[in-house]
Amino acid sequence: MPPRVRIASVGVGWVARHRHLPVMDRSDQFEVVGVIDRKPGYAAEVAATRGYRRHAQASSLAQALWIDEVDAVAVAAAPMAHYQLAKEALALGKHVLTEKPFVMTRAEGEELVEIAERSDRRLAIVHNFQFARSTKRLLADVASGALGQIRGVDAVQFGNPARRLPEWYEQLPLGLFYDESPHLLYLLRAIAGPLRLAQAKIIPSMIGLKTPARIDAWFDASEGYPIRLSCNFESPVSEWHLLVFGERRLGIVDIFRDIYLSLPNDGTHDARRVITTSLVATFQHWLQHVTSGVPHLRGRLFYGNDEVFARFAAAIGGDQNALAPIGPDRALEILKLQHSIVAFR
Repeated sequence: MPPRVRIASVGVGWVARHRHLPVMDRSDQFEVVGVIDRKPGYAAEVAATRGYRRHAQASSLAQALWIDEVDAVAVAAAPMAHYQLAKEALALGKHVLTEKPFVMTRAEGEELVEIAERSDRRLAIVHNFQFARSTKRLLADVASGALGQIRGVDAVQFGNPARRLPEWYEQLPLGLFYDESPHLLYLLRAIAGPLRLAQAKIIPSMIGLKTPARIDAWFDASEGYPIRLSCNFESPVSEWHLLVFGERRLGIVDIFRDIYLSLPNDGTHDARRVITTSLVATFQHWLQHVTSGVPHLRGRLFYGNDEVFARFAAAIGGDQNALAPIGPDRALEILKLQHSIVAFR
């Protein structure tokens, strides 16, 4: 077995504490040496709770005097800090895994990709939902032809502005859209291949936020079927769904619950077929509430983060293919899609 990757977690907010650190602590591929956060007491508390030997209150890696003890850093700070932290880490010879969104500008992204290539360091992005159990089942059905010829793909987001949200999201371009849209964009990309923005519609907030009330975008891809991203940020209910419309079946991923539904073509939509669809959907949904719900309640539903970190470690160990879906090229591709929507008027 290759030696464990010695890693520091930078930015120990909700995502680091509930996703990154639990995944690394359970993995035999990582040794979490320490944690870094700019807020007083955060890093010390997390280190004490989780048993890490190092911690630092710092806004740069150089301020953590033990940083030479690690091989890599996992960045979960606010998006505005990603570029500087990743650039500093690469300059120090560290491999970097950063949360989405990648960085704030295309120029920053291109520079990081160039630095990583020049320094022969691994650079990766946390595009995790493509590795969730539900999404992998959908992707398998697409690849096998189980859904039939694909006739369209939609990624749909409803967001309640009252839910738990990061304190900094309104500082981003188009607010929450910039933080959350990478998830939906890389999922669309995983199904349809490289995307090109065709059209976008942005509706301003009705409650005084920088985050728009709605954003809808349509994309072109090589197969020619319609591809749509639809975000409603002022919904009374929060839901994320990925839908693939096949000739024979409809595949639906309930992203938050990690549930996959595969519904048959209902033909004439008569009463018998409507009831059959209801029964099939209800059975699949509640069955997977057991398989996904129990890990969720136990704090062990990681939505593909475990595979992201496993791939990152494998790439550091020399696996040339491990980073393909989460590597620098893919990070830059999704970043450019985001900015094409932000700039669309």
